[in-house]
Amino acid sequence: MEEERKLKCFKCGVPLEIQTVFLEYSCNSLHTDLPVCPVCGQVYMSEEMARTKAVEVEQQFEEK
Repeated sequence: MEEERKLKCFKCGVPLEIQTVFLEYSCNSLHTDLPVCPVCGQVYMSEEMARTKAVEVEQQFEEK
């Protein structure tokens, strides 16, 4: 997650902070930590992270 700590919000120009966010995917949801702009609230998720989180959610709900 070191890479995400160096990211800045394109709109606000401030460094992103790791915060817990609510994600919903395919009628399922979870809370996870992602880089977020502390000013405007925009969440950053790379394509790789999105794929990883989607697999995580699928695995969690298959276990239930």
